[in-house]
Amino acid sequence: MTMEQGMQQVTKTAEGFYKAAEEAAEFGRGNMEAFTKATQALTAGFQDLGKQYFAMSQALSEHAMESAKALSGVKSLKEATDIQAAFAKASIERTMSETAKLQEAAYRLAEQASAPITARMTLAAEKFSRPLAA
Repeated sequence: MTMEQGMQQVTKTAEGFYKAAEEAAEFGRGNMEAFTKATQALTAGFQDLGKQYFAMSQALSEHAMESAKALSGVKSLKEATDIQAAFAKASIERTMSETAKLQEAAYRLAEQASAPITARMTLAAEKFSRPLAA
């Protein structure tokens, strides 16, 4: 091997290392962007869930106040029992309905927040499986 061939080989190897380092840095930037997007989605989603939970709690509190007002004007034990039973039934139904909405919102949030990271994992699997298959 001549000196010129040796220099060409060193240059080619150095270019390969440079390209690999450049690709790794680009891949790392993509990972950080995906992480940032996931974090932003999670933060916004938690704020939304918090607002929904607060609205649900407020509605239940208002319902309890209405029931208390209704109970304050009762004229018989039967009327009080009917009001209390209606309140309990409505509270349970409302709580179940709102809880289902919150669960659905939390599930959607988990999907949205994990989507950028899942996409990066898929890309990594594709990218790093190629040399093994070649």
